[in-house]
Amino acid sequence: MANKVDVKELLEAGVHFGHMTRKWDPNMAPYIYMERNGIHIINLYKTAAKIEEANEALKKIAASGRKILFVATKKQAKDIVAEKAAAANQPYITERWPGGMLTNFVTIRKAVKKMASIDKMKKDGTFDTLSKKERLQVDRLRAKLEKNLGSIADMTRLPAALFVVDIKAEHIAVKEAQKLNIPVFAMVDTNSDPRQVEYVIPANDDASKSIEKVLSLVTGAITEGLADRKSDKEDTQDLPAAETVAAEAPATTSEE
Repeated sequence: MANKVDVKELLEAGVHFGHMTRKWDPNMAPYIYMERNGIHIINLYKTAAKIEEANEALKKIAASGRKILFVATKKQAKDIVAEKAAAANQPYITERWPGGMLTNFVTIRKAVKKMASIDKMKKDGTFDTLSKKERLQVDRLRAKLEKNLGSIADMTRLPAALFVVDIKAEHIAVKEAQKLNIPVFAMVDTNSDPRQVEYVIPANDDASKSIEKVLSLVTGAITEGLADRKSDKEDTQDLPAAETVAAEAPATTSEE
């Protein structure tokens, strides 16, 4: 069972602050506690319950060895997401979303392979045989690929899920995931439609403090899932030895 989420900590991080009432999406009504000074206030008890629900599912995905792709390209979220996702050993997109990232994954993999081939050129000395102009062009291409795809270089297959900060800002990513039936976990503010995602976390998706709090909780659950996976693997490796001992033990019969 996922750890209990402290509502007081969510309050201190400002997770409860929604958008101005005139900008709201009526589908967020079940998650709104009240209106104060023209701003919607999110019900943090519902947020806490939704984080716990999401964490349980994310932990299982991580324990199964599959990847969760984190997506956040807005200024106040990108550095936090890059740091938290990397610490939990998960891929992330914090620059512009590459169109077809999911729906045309084969092409994206080709770009990643191109990046790997440039790295190989630098290692085996081929790069040094190029002219100065060619080296500059290759370096520029490598830097561009690294900026857009660096964090997904090790992602050899489609992710099992997406975690999105601000589904309005990342609507293309959400649409691609929907087409491929990839579940979406997301921080959803009062101006967005929660029906677009499978795991809704009603929360302030604009303030860095709020984003950091929620990301710390979800990546913490993923890290737990990875630890469980490692522990299970170690236990499995120990099994054959025990089975061998059992097999080598002299058999006993009813005649003895």
